[in-house]
Amino acid sequence: MEDMRWSRRLSLTSRILFVNVLPLVLLGGGVLYVDSYRKQLLDERFKLALVEAQITAEALAGASPQRQDALLIQIGKEQRLRLRVYGPEGNLESDSFELAPPSFDLPETGEVDQSDWALRMDRWFDNVVGAPSLPDYVEPERQDADAWPELARAREESLTQIVLRDAPDGTHVINAAAPVGLDGDSLLLTRNPVDITESVRQARSTVLVVVLIALLVSTLLSLFLARTIVRPLRELVQAAVRVRQGRDRQVEVPRLPDRRDEIGMLARAISDMTAALRQRIDAVEHFAADVAHEIKNPLASLRSATESLGKVDDPELKAQLLAIATHDVRRIDRLVTEISDASRIDAEMSRTEFEMVDLARLLRTIIASREERDENDGRTIAIEAGESSVHVSGIPMRLERVIENLLDNAVSFSPRNGVIEAALVQRDGWVTLSICDEGPGIPEEKREKVFKRFHSDRPEEEDFGNHSGLGLAIARTIAEAHDGTLVATPRPDGESGACLVFGLPMARR
Repeated sequence: MEDMRWSRRLSLTSRILFVNVLPLVLLGGGVLYVDSYRKQLLDERFKLALVEAQITAEALAGASPQRQDALLIQIGKEQRLRLRVYGPEGNLESDSFELAPPSFDLPETGEVDQSDWALRMDRWFDNVVGAPSLPDYVEPERQDADAWPELARAREESLTQIVLRDAPDGTHVINAAAPVGLDGDSLLLTRNPVDITESVRQARSTVLVVVLIALLVSTLLSLFLARTIVRPLRELVQAAVRVRQGRDRQVEVPRLPDRRDEIGMLARAISDMTAALRQRIDAVEHFAADVAHEIKNPLASLRSATESLGKVDDPELKAQLLAIATHDVRRIDRLVTEISDASRIDAEMSRTEFEMVDLARLLRTIIASREERDENDGRTIAIEAGESSVHVSGIPMRLERVIENLLDNAVSFSPRNGVIEAALVQRDGWVTLSICDEGPGIPEEKREKVFKRFHSDRPEEEDFGNHSGLGLAIARTIAEAHDGTLVATPRPDGESGACLVFGLPMARR
C-alpha cells in the first residue's frame, strides 16, 4: 500500500485528530439529529391530537347518544384512536373500545421483556440527549374522569389538554382531553403513534450503522496512520544506528522529501544533522592531522638543536643553537595558544549571548590601542567610518579578535611607511568593514585558500614561524558564527594590494 498524497501533506496532529474524532462527531451528530427528529414528529402529533380532539368534541356536541356512539366507532376505527366520553358527573358513558373491536393493542407491563435490545437503546439515547423521563401509561382501575389528571384539568379549565406517556413496550401514548359542548360532557382521546417509535428506532439504527462503519474506517485509518509513522521512523532508527556504529561512511539518512508532515521534518533534520556531524568529524580529523604536522616541524628543529648543544664546544655556535631552541619554543607556544583558541571558538560562540556592539567605536579603540603599543611597525592606519555609530549584534571580544587579525595581516603585507585603509560602510541592512593594504595582493586562485587552517604565505622579509597560519581561519569562523562573511578581494582603486572585507548584518534595535 503506497502512502496516499493527502497523508504526506497533512500534519500528524491533523491526521490523528481526524481519525479519532470522526466516529465521535458522527455519533454526536446522529444522536442530536435523531432527538430533533423525534421532537419534530411528536410536535406534529401533538398538534394533530389537539385538532382531532377539538373537531371530535364539536362533532359530538349536541349529537344524540346513538349518533355519538356511531361517531366514536367511525373515528376510532379510521384514525386508530380510543375515544371515551364522560358525563357531567365524570362517569364513563361511552368507550369506542367497548363499542367496537380495539383499533390498537397496548401490552401490559408484565408482558414486555425490559431487557429487550430496542428498549435498552431507547433508554440509552434518552440518557445521552438528556430527555425528560415520561410517566408510564397505566389504565386506572376507576372508570371516572378524575382518574385522568389531564381530563380533570380540561373539565376544570374548559381547555384542551395533551399529555405524553410511555407504554410498556417503549412506544408513546398521547392523551388529549377536551370539553364537549356546554352540558359538562368531556372527551378523552388516546393515540398510540407506533410509527413515531418505529421511525425513531430506524433512524437510531441507521446512526448506529454509520457510527460502526466510521469506527471500522477509523480503525483502518489508524492502522494505516501507524504504518505511515512507524515505517519511516524504523528506517530513521536503522540509519541512525549505522551512523553511530560508523561501519559505513556512505550511509544516507532518508530525507523523505515527499512528506510535508512532522515525520518528513524529522527525517530532513536528522539528515542535515548527520551531514553536519560528518563535516565536523572530518574537520576535527583534518585539524588534528594539521596540528600534528605543524607541531612536528618545530619539535624536530628543537630536538635537533638540543641534541647538538651537548656536542658543540664553540660558544658562538652554542648561542646560535640556543637561539634556535628559544625560537622553536616560542613557535610551539604560539601554535598551542592559537590551536586552543581555534578549537574552543565554536563551543564558546554557541553558549555566549550576543549584545549590541558599536563597530565604529570598537574599530577606533583597537586602532588607537595598537598605535599606543606601536604594533603597526611604522604603517599608518586611515579610518573611514564617519561620525555616526554603527551597531551590530555580537560578542565584543570576538569581533575585536577579527579586526585585530585583519589588521595584523595588513601590517604584515604592507611596506614600511605604507597606509592601511579601514573603511566602514552601512548599506542595505549590512555593515561592511574593508581593510586594504598596499602589499603585493592575493592572486585570484588563492583568495579562498588564505582562509584555510595553517595556510601560510608570508612576505620574504618576515621571520619564519612568526605566524601560525590560523589568524584568517579564526577570523572567518567568528564571522560566520555572527551570520556574517569574510572574503578577500582586490583593491577597488586598482592599485597593488589586497582587501579583506568583513560583513555583518546590521543590528535590529
